[in-house]
Amino acid sequence: MAFTLRRAGAWTRAVGGCVVLPAILGVALAQAALAQGGPPAPQVTVAPPLASRVAQWDEFTGRFEATARVEVRPRVSGYIDKVHFRDGSMVNQGDLLFTIDQRPFQIAVDSAQADVERTKAQVVLDVADFERAEQLVKTAATPVREVDQRRANLDIARAQEMSAEAALHNAQLNLEWSEVRAPIAGRVSDRRVDPGNLVSGGQTGSTLLTTIIKLDPIYFVFDASEADYLRYTRLSVEGQRPSSRDAANPVRVRLADETTWAHEGAMNFVDNEVNAHSGTIRGRAIFDNKDYFFTPGTFGRMRLYGGPIDALLIPDAAIVSDQARKVVLTVGEDNKVVAKPVTLGGMARGLRVVAAGLAPNDRVIIGGIANPFVHAGAVVTVQTGEIHPPGAASATE
Repeated sequence: MAFTLRRAGAWTRAVGGCVVLPAILGVALAQAALAQGGPPAPQVTVAPPLASRVAQWDEFTGRFEATARVEVRPRVSGYIDKVHFRDGSMVNQGDLLFTIDQRPFQIAVDSAQADVERTKAQVVLDVADFERAEQLVKTAATPVREVDQRRANLDIARAQEMSAEAALHNAQLNLEWSEVRAPIAGRVSDRRVDPGNLVSGGQTGSTLLTTIIKLDPIYFVFDASEADYLRYTRLSVEGQRPSSRDAANPVRVRLADETTWAHEGAMNFVDNEVNAHSGTIRGRAIFDNKDYFFTPGTFGRMRLYGGPIDALLIPDAAIVSDQARKVVLTVGEDNKVVAKPVTLGGMARGLRVVAAGLAPNDRVIIGGIANPFVHAGAVVTVQTGEIHPPGAASATE
């Protein structure tokens, strides 16, 4: 809030970029001037609001979220031998992160390999016994029962060979799992366990080693009101704007330290229900993040394309504040100033959208509004002007 002393001894106040004209002060100054002979009616410039069909952009608050997040946990138990990454660095899928002491797992592989060789030798022996029995049974030197027994022994030996090979594969898998690798590409967090510590593996109770988040692309998650959701649904039914469930409607984001909507993305998800407690529905947009500028958890303001609308546009300078309300000063047929409370929308073509409170034929004061004698009920001299969009508006809107 700032105060400025003018020549006439009047104070004006600026709040949030809008000029506040205290009616009491204006009336007092006018009465004082009239007591001294009375000045001429103040001159103002008026123009009808600019009627235009514009793209409506609705603003929401939200935060960035990673498109994927993985907790890295070991699948086998053992002592951490080495850590192969730098805390907070970028990693690729498959990069080696941790090595668990591999010696017990290598011993298990060697033992399983020996069992495979033993069972293979037993199969060779049982094959020879079975073939010998088949020859002898033809000469009645060996009973048929002996052939059946040797066939069963061969089948058992082959099953034992398969079991030994499965045990070998399991031991090799555990040896492979002793090297903990990145399941996705992204930014790794810090290590939660240092070398020399014992970690637990398995499906339950496993030790958290670190986390990895995927940064490119990245999500922007926000909540929209039930009223906004109903409006978007009606626009979709009427064919004026496709649903964000079916189409990648454009969005723009501005970060906390930015003044322009420089980052462009697209909608890619709308939740399947409205939250009964908050009366909002969750939406999500997706953005490219090849330079990893956006970080999950970062706050931002988002604009979502809300479809085309027929709007009345006025300059922000024509809006004044009256306590908690926004007011636009207009001039009636008798050249008296009339204050009209308005409901404001977003920006379009460099001008402010007036959602309610103005009519297309209203004469809005766009010049001379800072004069302390220009207030509701004052008689003014009117000069006709026009409202033009700023030349650079199309580049930023």
